[in-house]
Amino acid sequence: QVQFVESGGGLVQAGGSLRVSCAASGRTLRSYVMGWFRQAPGKEREFVAAISWSDGSTYYRDSVKGRFTISRDNAKNTVYLQMNSLEPEDTAVYSCAARPTGTVVWNYWGQGTQVTVSS
Repeated sequence: QVQFVESGGGLVQAGGSLRVSCAASGRTLRSYVMGWFRQAPGKEREFVAAISWSDGSTYYRDSVKGRFTISRDNAKNTVYLQMNSLEPEDTAVYSCAARPTGTVVWNYWGQGTQVTVSS
């Protein structure tokens, strides 16, 4: 079993920056892909970004490319999502998740952290 503790959400003005963190515990994630998802009120959850824990390969949805950066700290077993040039459309609950490399099902989820971008 793995547990995630997310932090770093908050309220920011459009154009500002935030960094959300996801600290993992319970098992090693070296053979996993870590991802960030978000869900805005009244909308379905959507993929934001992912990183392979083993080789650091990254993936992003088109609307955040060039603005968001996903990274990992092996020593701290933590994944980060640095969000720059935030837009009101980025307002959502952001959750981290993990899936074994080579699979498609996200097995583990964090509780989520609220990010609100004011115009």
